[in-house]
Amino acid sequence: PQKTSFHRSQTLGYRNGFAFFRLPTVGIGGERLYVNQLSPAELDEFSNLRPTLTYGPAKQAPPSGFVPAHVAFDKKILKFDAYFREDVPLSAEEHYRIRQVCIYYFLEDDSMSIIEPVVHNSGLPQGKLVRRHRVPKNNHGDPYHWKDLNRGINITIYGRTYRIVDCDLFTQVFLESQGIELNPPEEMVSDPYTELRQMPPRKYVTPSDFDQFKQFLIYDKQVLRFYAMWDDTKSMFGENRPFIIHYYLADDTVEVREVHKQNDGRDPFPILIGRQRLPKTLADKKKTFPSCVLEISDHEVLEWFTAKDFAVGKSTTLLGRTFFIYDCDEFTRNFYRDKFGITDFQPVEIEKKTLEEVPQEIPPYNGFGFVEDSLQNCFSLFPKPPRKNIIKMLENHLKVLRYQVALESPNPEDRKRRFILSYFLADDMISIYEPQVRNSGIIGGKYLGKTRVAKPGSTADNPTYYGPSDLTIGSTIEVFGHRFVITDADEYVLNYMESNAESFPAATLQSLRDHFRPRQVAKEAAKSDSPTLGTGKPEVDELIGQVQEELKLHKSLNSKIMREAFCQCDEDGFGILDKAKFLALCDSLGVPTKASLVSKV
Repeated sequence: PQKTSFHRSQTLGYRNGFAFFRLPTVGIGGERLYVNQLSPAELDEFSNLRPTLTYGPAKQAPPSGFVPAHVAFDKKILKFDAYFREDVPLSAEEHYRIRQVCIYYFLEDDSMSIIEPVVHNSGLPQGKLVRRHRVPKNNHGDPYHWKDLNRGINITIYGRTYRIVDCDLFTQVFLESQGIELNPPEEMVSDPYTELRQMPPRKYVTPSDFDQFKQFLIYDKQVLRFYAMWDDTKSMFGENRPFIIHYYLADDTVEVREVHKQNDGRDPFPILIGRQRLPKTLADKKKTFPSCVLEISDHEVLEWFTAKDFAVGKSTTLLGRTFFIYDCDEFTRNFYRDKFGITDFQPVEIEKKTLEEVPQEIPPYNGFGFVEDSLQNCFSLFPKPPRKNIIKMLENHLKVLRYQVALESPNPEDRKRRFILSYFLADDMISIYEPQVRNSGIIGGKYLGKTRVAKPGSTADNPTYYGPSDLTIGSTIEVFGHRFVITDADEYVLNYMESNAESFPAATLQSLRDHFRPRQVAKEAAKSDSPTLGTGKPEVDELIGQVQEELKLHKSLNSKIMREAFCQCDEDGFGILDKAKFLALCDSLGVPTKASLVSKV
């Protein structure tokens, strides 16, 4: 009741000529509104955050990314130099041995490995002594940490005590950065035996009045060459063997090399006597001198071989072998002419025995494989396959001459058997196949695989094989003891021989022509005598169609049995039967015959 003003507060205002919206301060009835106004605490906050109200809250930097230990410490390794002492109980020269090792500590996974550097000719298995893994330091299984490692301390790993003497620069910087105080480095310890072996051996050099270095500088790479023969005919299976004697002027050494020839039957050892100084005169040795054990030294030699001891036409004994020098090279002649004044270098002719040529005897054929294949074993230790006529194989590829043959046998059942003989022109091989005959009691199939068949009467060492010229109609061929008579052939055989008449005898070609002439005459007579064939093709097609429709009505007929019966009646193989024989065969097989269709034939 005390309120008298009920209008709404004005919310539209103008500033600098622009209209803007303002929040109402009083409500209906003149009551002051606190909803849309800020509290004093908020006003104080806004007074302190004016840049935030103007520019918005400041952007905070993103937190630094987490880096795992295996990434932060990847490929960071602490290296310590250490050694351990090893007792040597079974040696008189050393009692203990100091073995130097390198201890590697991998920071990424707190693993350790111990590697011993390989020392040449040490005779010890060296290398990796402890593989990389976390090494336990006590019986509780706690692994070693990098805080446990320092210079000048002893650590025990699997019962072996290592003394750490030093570390590398990276290890030193890392440990100092982690607040670890490093001990001063120590010197690496070595054992007396190793120090003794590292000392160079003492050499005793006796001064000599002869200047060998001057001789080397003057005569370096100058070699005297002599051609000699060693007469070894007195021993069993001995012979005269040629050798080359080299005399090296640089150090007065001698070398004897063998001269090998092709097929001389000797192992290819190039040197008979290696390069060395050879003694010429020896001192009288005592009986107790072990000459078979000790080498001859300068004390036992009174005189060594020199260049003046070799001459053309003279014999020289080297280590118990007598060599006859019969010639030398041009440099050797010039050297002896200038040094010793020798001018006679007439070479001595050596009589060479002419070897008797032993004829090669071919052993008889043993019957295994082809003759050409077996013959290759007589020519080489590693036989090669005989060469084939590639041009003939390419020209006659897939060309086969087929003949029908009958078996010539006293057994009447075998005389009725028919075979197909195939002659392959590419490699002159023959195969025989027997077609299967129903209810004959004989299993047909392959009778003879592809092979070459030799003619009867030919020798095994030089066989003569059957060829197309030998396969005539009516001729008999013998195949591994079985005789076959050729009774028929394909027309392709006649066509092929007529096209290559110059390669075949006239008798072979004439026998095929005489065999095929009655068949050709019968075919021509059948064509001329048939009235249906003379009326034109439509009448023949109509007659064939009527016969086929008639046969379809009788489904009980067996076409396979009918075909075999007709082929058996056609003895000549012309494909033509007499009308009476045809009707009789149809009656025996139960084939219906209409008089209207028979009259048209």
